[in-house]
Amino acid sequence: MQRLLVSFLTFLILGSVQAQSLEPIEITSEWLSKIERSAPSEPTIKNTEKRKILVFSKAPGFYHWTIPHNVEMLKILGKKTGAFEIHIGYDIDNFEKKNLKKYDALILNNSNPSGPDRDLFADLLKQNTTFTDSEIKEKAAQYEQNLLNYVAKGGGLMIMHGAITLQNNSMVFSKMTGGSFDYHPKQQEIHVKEVDANHPLVRAFKGKGLTHIDEPYFFKNAYADHNFRPLLYMEVDKLEGVTKEVDENKIYISWIKRYGKGRVFYSSPSHNAHSMDNPELLEFFLDGIQYVVGDLKCDDSPLGKRK
Repeated sequence: MQRLLVSFLTFLILGSVQAQSLEPIEITSEWLSKIERSAPSEPTIKNTEKRKILVFSKAPGFYHWTIPHNVEMLKILGKKTGAFEIHIGYDIDNFEKKNLKKYDALILNNSNPSGPDRDLFADLLKQNTTFTDSEIKEKAAQYEQNLLNYVAKGGGLMIMHGAITLQNNSMVFSKMTGGSFDYHPKQQEIHVKEVDANHPLVRAFKGKGLTHIDEPYFFKNAYADHNFRPLLYMEVDKLEGVTKEVDENKIYISWIKRYGKGRVFYSSPSHNAHSMDNPELLEFFLDGIQYVVGDLKCDDSPLGKRK
């Protein structure tokens, strides 16, 4: 009886902590100091040119409360390591050809469009112009092409969590990014594991992966082709609330890939800023940035569609 009582109390305590940890946290001096302490002191690849990176942080659709936290975290990574400087963007003009050319890489910071069209560029045009529907459609397609061309010609692209939905109904965009968002069950504790613990992009996790509370993302469209080098995965049979059958128990939730002369890095982790308490995750982000700008060389050959 006593053992049952202890187990029940433990369940209540852990459940309370877990629920509490999902509450948005404020960006305070204490939180910033914590991230500063957790961030790497130097980049993995040293003595490189200081890179210029655009962090696009506008979300006309679902707003992830971690958007400003990601901005501050990226500022700290850049300043502390000296590897890059970031510029924050919110306007659609950032996707003009001449403006994209200013940067070595673009980070899409949870730039979620609205549904059901899920077209970020159309959303931004509707908010900020008086164009007709046909003009918006034409102009939005041009902005999408600008981004595709930017990466194909050598620009880096890092996609954070929900920004995988940026052009969610565009197959050509999905082929560039490696996949599109399908759905996610409820937030829950996930043990994220390395696909290959020896790969340079996951060295930060030291073969132990990452356990945290997150949204377990599932993907569609180009994802089925596995035209990327997977980095992290989750096991479906360990999740609650899965509503669709899957062919494989492994769902890849982070990957890298080439697109023309450019490089793409996608990380589904993380929906919650609490995950930034993990120095391993911050180092993972830093290594991903160094990959997309071309400083960190590693195997990015595609896994390929399984037979």
